[in-house]
Amino acid sequence: MEKGWRSWLPLMAMVMMFHHVNFIHGEDPYRFYTWNVTYGDIYPLGVKQQGILINRQFPGPPIQCVTNDNLIINVFNNLDEPFLISWNGVEQRRNSWQDGVYGTNCPIPPGKNFTYVLQVKDQIGSFYYFPSLAFHKAAGGFGSINIASRSVIPVPFPPPAGELSILIGDWFKQNHSDLKAILDGGHDLPFPDGLLINGRGSNGYTFTVDQGKTYRFRISNVGLTTSVNFRIQGHKMMVVEVEGTHTVQNTYDSLDIHLGQSYSVLLTADQPAQDYYIVVSTRFTSQVLTATSTLRYSNSAGSVTGPPPGGPTIEIDWSFNQARSLRRNLSASGPRPNPQGSYHYGLINTTRTIRLANSAPIINGKQRYAINSVSFIPADTPLKLADHFNIPGVFTLGSIPDSPTGSGAYLQTSVMAADFRAYTEVIFENLEDSVQSYHIDGHRFFVVGMGRGEWTPASRLTYNLRDTISRSTVQVYPKSWTALYMPLDNVGMWNIRSQNWARQYLGQQFYLRVYSPVNSWRDENPIPSNALLCGRASS
Repeated sequence: MEKGWRSWLPLMAMVMMFHHVNFIHGEDPYRFYTWNVTYGDIYPLGVKQQGILINRQFPGPPIQCVTNDNLIINVFNNLDEPFLISWNGVEQRRNSWQDGVYGTNCPIPPGKNFTYVLQVKDQIGSFYYFPSLAFHKAAGGFGSINIASRSVIPVPFPPPAGELSILIGDWFKQNHSDLKAILDGGHDLPFPDGLLINGRGSNGYTFTVDQGKTYRFRISNVGLTTSVNFRIQGHKMMVVEVEGTHTVQNTYDSLDIHLGQSYSVLLTADQPAQDYYIVVSTRFTSQVLTATSTLRYSNSAGSVTGPPPGGPTIEIDWSFNQARSLRRNLSASGPRPNPQGSYHYGLINTTRTIRLANSAPIINGKQRYAINSVSFIPADTPLKLADHFNIPGVFTLGSIPDSPTGSGAYLQTSVMAADFRAYTEVIFENLEDSVQSYHIDGHRFFVVGMGRGEWTPASRLTYNLRDTISRSTVQVYPKSWTALYMPLDNVGMWNIRSQNWARQYLGQQFYLRVYSPVNSWRDENPIPSNALLCGRASS
């Protein structure tokens, strides 16, 4: 939502100071938004619930932008509790100040506002935003972020006739406050009540296309606890982009999309003119939930026919094979004109190996979740502020080990130290029976390997060191491991978390402090002049 230019003058002055913007030469465009966050009644599964709306919308308004655009988003919190928004997949180059999680930002108090100033620097692709505090994500407040390539950068497929954003995920009929109370009481969540497609249950949404034309579908799993499979009756999907990476253009009948992940697919409306099912169903669950929407040809001669097409349910090898089939398009340009294959990630020597194992311990009689036996608890002050102001006693570097210890689990504000420009091997190890999904803020990583059983140094012989995709969210299958190569090229305090929101809330997360000894604006932006201060930083 645009605002009058006069109301933005103070903020523009701040932007010029801290981001070295030259408005006279018009370097990178600015997009201004005003978001009013409120409660509102929603009925996604036919039951009245208290939802979180942005500008009276559920889901929230999409952000449509272009590589290097500056986004100025003024968020007014009209809830009766503190609120934050985070930007899943937006790298926040040199700017963890804007990441919107409690480890970096003070919450926006009720009745107050905060203006995020962020840039989608050197990024393209499909992402989303979401509320990061107090289990608000279970009430809505999420929306799509679509970053288009600059007009001078070639894209490896013809311009589609249109783009459609699809936000899918599991949903509960209970209000977010009730779900939070379940977790606070030391219990896990019940099984979800249903699935949503763009905020609606089955048969609640229709996507209209013209026969013979090709469309880009940007699909994100914004759910809380469940991987899903996505498919469209009678149509194949060509995957062209995964979280900012142009892929080898393979076609699929259906696509597994794990928690927090985003994909772009091309779909050609090349079937007889009628309506077709769009189907989403849960994966790796004993009970299979399904939701449908409609793909309608604009010249449709009839409604959907037959049952919705079935998809995979508990098959793990099927999903493994699909994940391994995703490859980087080496000749395509990314956000810059140079080919994606010009960065030879597999020829760089790693400087450190970090092994991260999840677990589900009971601590003090309550269900918790942990990484390397450490279950994260928030501090009384955002970690980034404590680090900046040198406030003692908020966190300790090295409070989470680099590898599993096998010791009993414990509660800790866990922060791992890391060096700027290090090149790190990260192995996620999942000894549990459920699929895991992890996100790393501020970075993209190369998914070099996945395998069953226990990871060993010999597992490196199976790594793809030539053309794997890079992304910011990755799955780890049951009793399996996933290996990453990650350049630590972004100074800041960065959240590494489970995308299963119950597990994240109950401790399956920590922060990675990427540190440069050079106190330079070249490496990290200064603290914003409008930064909210709270906890021990308020004094």
